[in-house]
Amino acid sequence: MTQSTQHWDAKAARTAGGLYLAIAVCGGFSIGYVPMHIVGGDGATSSANLLANQGLFRLGVLADSAVILFELTITAILYQMFRRVGPKMAMTALIARAGMITVMGINLLFWVMPYFLLTQAAGWDTAQLHAMVQFCFEAHAMGVFVWQLFFGAHLLALGWLILKSDVVPHILGRGLFIGAFGYLIQGVAKLTFIDVAAINYTFIVLLVIVSVSEISFGLWLLIRGGRFTSKT
Repeated sequence: MTQSTQHWDAKAARTAGGLYLAIAVCGGFSIGYVPMHIVGGDGATSSANLLANQGLFRLGVLADSAVILFELTITAILYQMFRRVGPKMAMTALIARAGMITVMGINLLFWVMPYFLLTQAAGWDTAQLHAMVQFCFEAHAMGVFVWQLFFGAHLLALGWLILKSDVVPHILGRGLFIGAFGYLIQGVAKLTFIDVAAINYTFIVLLVIVSVSEISFGLWLLIRGGRFTSKT
């Protein structure tokens, strides 16, 4: 057995696989589905949507909270799994993902504030209240692109570790490493307000690659986490 396989915890690998899939489901719901029904083109519309869909909003907050807790766990597990492959790169992956989690926590506050303003705050002018609600939602949307920068850096490190490992199929590492640039390019483009068709198409293609690779990696960990494989 090599150094990688000697320290490979099959049970932890399956736990990480389950967490990957749970994050995909909860994150898809809270980031993709819920905002479509809450956030409108102006503060008045967003406020009305939120008050009309309070149950959905709370479910989204619950899903976001679950994602943060799952991310904390999976970050520790991945570091433990890959630290023997490359200690410095494993630490880089851990720090980058921890940075992402920190931004996600701050972003959750921006998402919750409109509900607080609409249900708890008193004495606000209606126009000012709606403007503040929309500001929080737009700040939350921009915050997603901030944590994507950290996540892209994490995936670069994780992809490198997989390619150096003798346990995980290397095709997954290539997909994560290449696809990571989708998060990085989209994050930089959105935060600098660059809207170029070629750039948009590029990060869309890369995001498809990395999404397929992430889900495949999660499934591999869950199903084959205890079976060692040769390089592919």
